[in-house]
Amino acid sequence: MKTINKDMKIGELLQVDEIITPILIREGMHCLGCPASQMETLEEACMVHGIDCNTLVNNINEVLKNR
Repeated sequence: MKTINKDMKIGELLQVDEIITPILIREGMHCLGCPASQMETLEEACMVHGIDCNTLVNNINEVLKNR
């Protein structure tokens, strides 16, 4: 089973499963294509966007579990 964690870089996350991109966009992370964001961890991106990282990780992992 695929899983993610808050220490993964955005670039890594986007390669895990194509379903992650629309989830992040829905959360307000619209700069996924930005070269700088590719080197940012999910936790760092969540801090910048005011998103609870643990909740987001749990939600994404739940979606991945059900694929």
